[in-house]
Amino acid sequence: MKNLQDAKKKYEEVEIPMELNNIVKNSIKEAKRKQKRRKPVKQWGIGLAAAAALFITSVNVSPALAQSLSSVPMLGSIVQVVTVQEIKIAEDNFNADISTPNVTGLENKELEQMLNDKYIAENEALYDNFQKKMEEMKAAGGGNYAVNADYEVLTDTDSLLVIQNRNLEIMASGSESATYDNIDKEHELYITLPSLFKDDSYVQVISAYIKEEMKKQMANEEVVYFLEEDGDGFASILPDQQFYITADNKLIISFDEYEVAPGYMGMVTFEIPTEVIRDILISDYYIK
Repeated sequence: MKNLQDAKKKYEEVEIPMELNNIVKNSIKEAKRKQKRRKPVKQWGIGLAAAAALFITSVNVSPALAQSLSSVPMLGSIVQVVTVQEIKIAEDNFNADISTPNVTGLENKELEQMLNDKYIAENEALYDNFQKKMEEMKAAGGGNYAVNADYEVLTDTDSLLVIQNRNLEIMASGSESATYDNIDKEHELYITLPSLFKDDSYVQVISAYIKEEMKKQMANEEVVYFLEEDGDGFASILPDQQFYITADNKLIISFDEYEVAPGYMGMVTFEIPTEVIRDILISDYYIK
């Protein structure tokens, strides 16, 4: 309870521009909602055969990893992202390489804990699913299966931090997906797509632009997109579509592999021109 009170006090003491009031309220609400949904993280169970080459390394037990972390650049003045755990499995035709990030240095410990718990829970679920599929495939006579999970800091400025978490699953074919965490380092807020806009009209505005951009690209380049008029194709972004903000304050909308295009195109992204959305933005604080 004391931690929650301290976090609330820090929110109240931070001087925030008036134009960010709605963003602040939405971000606090989102953080608290996710905090309530968070479940205790259990110890990962490792039930592999002795022949498996399984390596779990962490900052606490691996001097080599700890040494490599010393070269990770500081994000802003205090915020840092490091690899807190790595899991590597190599057994016959089954492979897993899972890296879990950890954010440190935020004064808003509630936000920091929310992010780190999310990263652990996501990779725990990924590992559990890998283990389950591997055992099922072994029981059925074998096969090939691999998963890879890693992360990358896409944006690192005085005010913004964007972490991309990328997953690749390979069986008969590959499937790549990504999620993004956009963080206001200056005010220590979690930025959601809806929090950037005055109302939900952004869904239609951005979707209309992307549809036209898809058509232009297909007319001028050797690319293919799944369009709504061609059948079961792209109709609209989701209200919480994956996105990130670049270092030069541009909005990028991201789609997973196969979501709007054939697999050979991989994940696809669209930069949304600021003039297209300027009138519906809450402010130009994040998107310029």
